[in-house]
Amino acid sequence: MKITLLLDLDDTLLDTNIQEFAPAYFSSLSSALAEFVSPDVMLPALMGGTKAMMLNTDPALTLRQVFDDYFFPRLGIEREALQPAIERYYDEVFPSIQRVTRQRPGAIAFVEWAFERGHRVAVATNPYFPLKAVHHRLRWAGLPPERYPFALISSYETFHFTKEAGAYFYEFLGQLGWPDDPLVMVGNDLDMDLLPALKVGLPVFWVRDGKEEAHPEIPQGGFDDLRAWLEAADPQTLCPSFETPPACLAALRAAPAAIASLTADLPPERWQCQPAPGEWCLTEILCHLRDVDRDVHLARLRRVLTEDNPFLPAEMTDRWVEERGYARQQGRDALEGFIAVRKELLTLLDALEPDAWARPARHAIFGPASLLELVRFIAEHDRAHIQQVFKTR
Repeated sequence: MKITLLLDLDDTLLDTNIQEFAPAYFSSLSSALAEFVSPDVMLPALMGGTKAMMLNTDPALTLRQVFDDYFFPRLGIEREALQPAIERYYDEVFPSIQRVTRQRPGAIAFVEWAFERGHRVAVATNPYFPLKAVHHRLRWAGLPPERYPFALISSYETFHFTKEAGAYFYEFLGQLGWPDDPLVMVGNDLDMDLLPALKVGLPVFWVRDGKEEAHPEIPQGGFDDLRAWLEAADPQTLCPSFETPPACLAALRAAPAAIASLTADLPPERWQCQPAPGEWCLTEILCHLRDVDRDVHLARLRRVLTEDNPFLPAEMTDRWVEERGYARQQGRDALEGFIAVRKELLTLLDALEPDAWARPARHAIFGPASLLELVRFIAEHDRAHIQQVFKTR
């Protein structure tokens, strides 16, 4: 049984010692940038930028964009002017902070066992840092990315949400191509890693040393316990679930963000390439997602919220590919359009009172359905097309 393992980094794979790490990081970064900006200005801007990332819910903005929009205006310096010094800091100074960290007993052996068993292993660290800083911390953990082929490592350049927003976990799955394998989020922090993942329907395991109070609903223990638990687990219990409004909203928010990251570096001509005759290119997929959200999903949800048990006819949307000339459109424009209409749909759903999720409708194909079930259908539709984007890419 192949399992997708989302492994937290700080105090899970690496003993970070945050009480020493944070002051060492702030002090060294302040010193490295002192010739450009006073620490009295830089540190509040750094903390404010970090909080802005934590609060972001906009799938159109990467965390780097969110941070930059807060940080650099408060310094009064353009990123381009400061970027060389920032790069030197992460290349030359940041590695010295290793002295306050330690390798985590059992972490290396567990990761090597996971790779040997053929599991998909990814580093699901809270993406507050640039990728090169995460790479340094993995080296400190004895898990250098040059040696270990992690399927994905989250960082602020390519992620749109932090773990505080449940959409982070579905964005992570989306950037992996949303595999059908069983999966589990493994972390040490109950409030940062585990409860947010549980809230949006992901299975979890708590790596703990026994000092914290146990949680009755969460499997827990050391890395040996985790290994034994995985070997004995029923695959059916290790699947994400869209059974609640928070899970559905997280999945819907994450879908356009994940696709934006998957396609960020593609040249224009790649958007038009068909993987095989008769299969959709990326532009056609994005046009489909945009138009179905706008002309089907959004319209249906508004009817359910304003009408009494409305009948929702089936829509034959696949024929729009030819009728609307999707292949002649621009892929990035279609992506921007999808993000815009998805944000409109999320604004509608975010404002709902709890009882609104039970409002009924009659679907031409699925029969009687609640609003929550209709939103789950959208999430499943997203999942299918994220898989298609990943394979096409």
